Amino acid sequence: MLRVYLSGEIHTDWRERITKGAEGLDVTFTGPVTDHAASDDCGVAILGAEDDKFWHDRKGAQLNAIRTRKGIEEADVVVVRFGDQYKQWNAAFDAGYAAALGKSLVILHGPDHAHALKEVDAAALAVASEPEQVVQILRYVLTGTLPG
Repeated sequence: MLRVYLSGEIHTDWRERITKGAEGLDVTFTGPVTDHAASDDCGVAILGAEDDKFWHDRKGAQLNAIRTRKGIEEADVVVVRFGDQYKQWNAAFDAGYAAALGKSLVILHGPDHAHALKEVDAAALAVASEPEQVVQILRYVLTGTLPG
C-alpha cells in the first residue's frame, strides 16, 4: 500500500480529483484539515480563547503542525499543491519538511508559478500541472502502467 499525504491549497477540488482518479489503486490518502474555520480555530477551541490574534493563530498552527508532521512522516509520497489564489507559505514549508525527510515529493502547480517555485520544484521527483497527472504517477509507481 502506498501512503500519500496531500498538502497545499484548500480552495479547489484537486484533492477530490486525485482520490477519485486513484480509486482501485492500493493507496491511502491523508492530509491537513481542509475546513478553513476549524483549522484556524482548533487551538482556541481546544486550549482556550486568546485575546490577541497572534496567540490565537499560533495555538492553531501548533496543533495543526502535529497533524501535518505525523502525516508527512508516515507518507511514502507527499504531494504539495500550490494554487493561484493565495500565497501558500505553509505549502512551501511542508514541501521543505518532506524534502528534508527524504520523502518522494510531487509538486503540483500551474505555469504561472514555475519561476517562483523553481527551488521547490528542483527538490521534487516530479512536477505536475494537473491532478490527473498525479493519479498517473501513482498508477505508474504502483503498477508500471502508462496512460492509455
